[in-house]
Amino acid sequence: MKEKYKATVYACFVGYIVQAIINNFAPLLFLTFQDSYGIPLSKITFLVTFNFLFQLAVDLIAAVVIDKIGYRVAAVAAHGFATVGLVSMAFLPELTTDPFVGLMISVVIYALGGGLLEVLISPIVEACPTDNKEAAMSLLHSFYCWGHVGVVLLSTLFFVFAGIHHWKVLAILWAVIPLVNGLVFMKVPIAKLLSDEEKGMSIKELISGKTFWIFVLLMFCAGSCEQAVSQWASAFAEKGLNISKTLGDLAGPMLFAICMGTSRVLYSKIGERLHLRLAMVFCGGLCLGSYLLISLSPLPFLSLIGCGICGFSVGLLWPGTFSLAAVGLPRGGTAMFALLALAGDFGCSMGPTLVGRVSALAGDNLKTGILVAVVLPVMLLAALWMNQRTEKK
Repeated sequence: MKEKYKATVYACFVGYIVQAIINNFAPLLFLTFQDSYGIPLSKITFLVTFNFLFQLAVDLIAAVVIDKIGYRVAAVAAHGFATVGLVSMAFLPELTTDPFVGLMISVVIYALGGGLLEVLISPIVEACPTDNKEAAMSLLHSFYCWGHVGVVLLSTLFFVFAGIHHWKVLAILWAVIPLVNGLVFMKVPIAKLLSDEEKGMSIKELISGKTFWIFVLLMFCAGSCEQAVSQWASAFAEKGLNISKTLGDLAGPMLFAICMGTSRVLYSKIGERLHLRLAMVFCGGLCLGSYLLISLSPLPFLSLIGCGICGFSVGLLWPGTFSLAAVGLPRGGTAMFALLALAGDFGCSMGPTLVGRVSALAGDNLKTGILVAVVLPVMLLAALWMNQRTEKK
């Protein structure tokens, strides 16, 4: 029984690589878009913001829609949107009167796929009859990190050897991955999250319970703790290693992603011997310590080390919250996973916003922004304490 679901789990792993492609490929081309199409950089960087905002909207809609159309149809459609979006990015800017409009249409298409994948993949793996669901969930989410690293490394190598002017070819090559994985999802077995006798909780039931809101707070903190530092990792690498901004943009985010992926893989290997909530408390404390190291260290290199420690510390928070919620609200169903993904994405946008605003008020002092952001891991630890008390009651 479990053996036949291995292909399903592997397809879900690739699904998170697809999401990494969607979120991290276009930013590598910002300067190319600026030079090729004459689009101001301020408009180009809005593409990333719009991508995440649109995925937020998809998270919310998916809470209602996915159970009606089924996991298989939604998974295949998500990969189809990702494929079409990546391919259209190579052609639409030159087919539309305004290249920026062509890029925006492409972002809308692949962000629709990314939003669906974020909601779908975790409950599909949760539904599979695996031996240790917490470990499987942690390993699953590590593939987003490895996908991020792979996209940056392989794209950079392609640009070095083939030339960045051939970026359209690379966009089409990346589109092959969601195309093939979408075909795989047509065939693999997909288990039900709830049995036929069980009825999933409605959104109204979920939001009326205190337990659900504790998980929402946990997921918000997981996203904000992660991105509050991740979004500024390139600046820490640039100063800590005394390298150019271009190399900093590669080294900083990759260091963060590698450390985050490593912690997720590590938990998947030893998680059976650990209590999940206690492991998350440790990670929350480590995250708090990394924020203090980044913000108070007099040496730029130590701040960069703190950035890596932060990546390691936040690795378990997102998948761990999913696992806690699956146990704490066993009838939560797809709606719960969708709303928690929405809370996490909202946290991903608010964390770096907090750091950026405070840094600006402090005269562009990034360390001050990170120091004020210690409130985020403190909130996370408070939410874990509330979760423990609620579970005891």
